[in-house]
Amino acid sequence: MNKKILSVLAFDQVKQNIAQYIVTAQGKEALEKLVPSSDASVITAWLSETQDALKVHRLRGGIPVPKIENIRPQMKRIEIGADLNGIELAQVARVLSTTQELKRFFDDLSDSEIEFARLYHWEEQLISLPALSRRLKEAIDEDGRVTDDASPALRGIRQSIRRSEQTIRETLDNIVRGGNAKYLSDTIVTIRNDRYVIPVKQEYRGVFGGVVHDQSSSGQTLFIEPKQVVEQNNRLRQHQIAERDEITRILAELSAELVPYQKEILHNAYVIGQFDFMNAKARFGKEMKAIVPTIDSENHVVFKQARHPLIDQEKVVPNDIQIGQDYQAVVITGPNTGGKTITLKTLGLLQIMGQAGLPILAEEDSQMGIFTEIFADIGDEQSIEQSLSTFSSHMTTIVDVLDKVDSHSLVLFDELGAGTDPQEGAALAIAILDDLGAKSAYVMATTHYPELKVYGYNRANTINASMEFDVDTLSPTYRLLIGVPGRSNAFEISKRLGLPTGIIDQAKQIMDGESQDLNEMIADLENRRKMTETEYLEIRHYVKEAQDLHKELQNAYGYFFEEREKELAKARKEANQIVEDAKEESEKIIADIRKMQLAGGQTKVKEHELIDARTKLSGLQQEEQLQKNKVLQKAKAAKTLKTGDEVLVTSYGQRGVLLKPVGKDQWQVQIGILKMTLPAADLQPAAPVKEPVQRVVNTVRSADSNPVINQLDLRGKRYEEALAEVDQYLDAAILSNYPQVTIVHGKGTGALRQGITEYLKNHRSVKSFEFAPSNQGGNGATIVKFK
Repeated sequence: MNKKILSVLAFDQVKQNIAQYIVTAQGKEALEKLVPSSDASVITAWLSETQDALKVHRLRGGIPVPKIENIRPQMKRIEIGADLNGIELAQVARVLSTTQELKRFFDDLSDSEIEFARLYHWEEQLISLPALSRRLKEAIDEDGRVTDDASPALRGIRQSIRRSEQTIRETLDNIVRGGNAKYLSDTIVTIRNDRYVIPVKQEYRGVFGGVVHDQSSSGQTLFIEPKQVVEQNNRLRQHQIAERDEITRILAELSAELVPYQKEILHNAYVIGQFDFMNAKARFGKEMKAIVPTIDSENHVVFKQARHPLIDQEKVVPNDIQIGQDYQAVVITGPNTGGKTITLKTLGLLQIMGQAGLPILAEEDSQMGIFTEIFADIGDEQSIEQSLSTFSSHMTTIVDVLDKVDSHSLVLFDELGAGTDPQEGAALAIAILDDLGAKSAYVMATTHYPELKVYGYNRANTINASMEFDVDTLSPTYRLLIGVPGRSNAFEISKRLGLPTGIIDQAKQIMDGESQDLNEMIADLENRRKMTETEYLEIRHYVKEAQDLHKELQNAYGYFFEEREKELAKARKEANQIVEDAKEESEKIIADIRKMQLAGGQTKVKEHELIDARTKLSGLQQEEQLQKNKVLQKAKAAKTLKTGDEVLVTSYGQRGVLLKPVGKDQWQVQIGILKMTLPAADLQPAAPVKEPVQRVVNTVRSADSNPVINQLDLRGKRYEEALAEVDQYLDAAILSNYPQVTIVHGKGTGALRQGITEYLKNHRSVKSFEFAPSNQGGNGATIVKFK
């Protein structure tokens, strides 16, 4: 893309605003080299990285990248055999420690199943060198000082230095605090030429002997090393020289250890710089309330509520800017200072920012195109040196644009055809726009010429636009009106400023009739636009209410589903308890029958005793409220009885034969040797008893007596293990007569979810399945319904 457009649209100023968030030298390099691309795959990758960085910033506050200097010179020096100093080694150590911190950071994100489009790709390129990092960290502190832990020899030397310094200080303290204080200018111990000395008055220089190392500016004080500490200072100096030599050896050793890993360290620094750059884009996007646009393959540009990034965000007026779908040329007309030029620059700059992978200042669902070139003729570029007028300079630029433009170009013209005779200028502007239209270029142009208003109506793929002007306040609103050409407000402004009505009427009569009709047409269009906008806002209000209601219904459905499951679980628990109680009661009754059978040698239970026991068992059944259950009422009513039918006497649990009806709703029934009169409500038709067929029955006892729950959690399990467990669980759920169950598989990489989906498609007992509602896990859980 041509460099001129970057200068005209102030792209470098946008980069400067992002630079304040950069903390590494490599990140600054990445930003400095940033230029828009026309490669769709590159732009997609850049925008994905920006989107990932915004996601990390929202979830974790950003990627943890500290301030890092440029280590390329250091790596170059060790490549040629030079040794690094402590500060340079500390800078390299920071790159290695940051690498390890970033690896841990992204491992934590991966464990949390947070998905990214590009960040893990960059993280995989980081090469961790833990042993080398640990060695540098223990030998060099953050300020570049070699620590005592760098080597045992250095630790021993520094201990000797500290002991020597303590001995010298104790000796000198005894001198300055004794009777010799009167010979001193001050009772302190200081250092000159790396040796400990005391300040002695000039006239007493011979009292202490030793060596004079310095004197005060007045000459009244001499800094003398007393003879008592000369030898001690000599030993201290020897230790200091040994320390320096050991440090030099350690630095050389550490520098040599870096040599095999030059490429890895440099690449780590590069990747950290990329993360820093992504961080800066995310922070810029959050600060400016920017978004990552989608890319439209057909170059349909839709910037919703677009804002210029270099205007105060509290003052800028957002506008919806569209081009490409319904029209490829937009002609903006109207007076100056209305915001036409800013609209041009906003479209061009946001498009360039998008093609550079930066977030743009627009609302969600905005989309951008991909242009191979963006041309602009904005501003007055007249040149005194080249003797070019305003018109000539504009025409020179236009000629260059027309020579290079194609169907993948975006062209921005400010005041097209200006600087010459109005009629000729308007004709040239129309011809230029026609030529660009023939080449299928995307064009947005501003102009004062009324002829171009008619052009916008008559040409295909072309639309008029204007900047709104408030006649009441006599000021522009800076709102872009698509479909409405600009009109002169001279008559309205003059009237509000007090110009006599007669003069205004005379001016209207003098004015060309077509121009007057055009202005009236524009005024009518503006009125219609305002009416449409009012209706649109009203519709938006109703749509919002409908969306809110839909959301409430979704929440209510989720709540109902949860409560239904709770109630079903509660009912099952109560039913199981009733069954247990019934079992216990029946066991007692059976035990009583056995006692009666064994009591007094009785070998046979009498018939009336057996019937009585059966009556007690039947009494365990709970009566159904038929008056409240229409289904059971219909089933009861459908039951018909006739003489000779075999029936089941529910109150006694015995089979019998109907003899004859007795009274209303009563029958005489033969039960064994007994004849009894019973109400029809106690009688149920029974099928004839079939002759028993002798067969071998294998008694199968359930290995697991625990009830099956209606949810299976597979999170954290391996693929094969999870599918095997799903197979067993579905069989158990079907035997338990569950209408539906929930399988929780998590989101993760999606492999387990896909495997379960394929398994359910082929299961013969599965009626349907779908992802759970958003408040119950979304696509991290699947609800399965059985046939």
